Amino acid sequence: MEEFSKKPGTFEEYLQLREERAEYMEFSDGAIFMAPSPSTMHQRISGRLYVQFFNYMKSRDCEVFHAPFDVELQGERLEGTHIVIPDLLVICDKEGLKETKYVGAPELIIEILSPSNQAHDLVFKMNLYMQAGVKEYWIVNPMLHTIQAYQLDQDGQYRQNQVLKDRGTIKSAIFEGVNVDLEALFA
Repeated sequence: MEEFSKKPGTFEEYLQLREERAEYMEFSDGAIFMAPSPSTMHQRISGRLYVQFFNYMKSRDCEVFHAPFDVELQGERLEGTHIVIPDLLVICDKEGLKETKYVGAPELIIEILSPSNQAHDLVFKMNLYMQAGVKEYWIVNPMLHTIQAYQLDQDGQYRQNQVLKDRGTIKSAIFEGVNVDLEALFA
């Protein structure tokens, strides 16, 4: 699969490419983004986080999903069409669940960085998620063994709640009781 790349295209071209190719593809207002296949470490981290969130959500009215699962972001401050494939997401408003995607703004999104997608997740997607109204956004960096956690404030802006490196426990701001031990996550 090619490096993380961006090319112009219409929504119809995006849909056609999705039919023809097996790669992960996202679409944001006239740009088609193609992502690399996840690394082994990426998959380990994603699996560990999924299990932890899945176990937590079993007794709640929310669900956790993992990539590949399309999210058509929608929010009051977001214009245009934006289809993203977060690594992990938690949905509590199930009205947005469709047969093949979720339409709306998940409560929490987690992106796991790869060497080729850092700027996309740290800047571009963070801005999209903020505009859509995603309440909490985590960025996991397997190369540096860090997690950055952001929470949407009353002004609709992300503020950084926590940054941890190598060790410690990151806690969800909106799901009380979700605590992720970094040493176990990055083992």
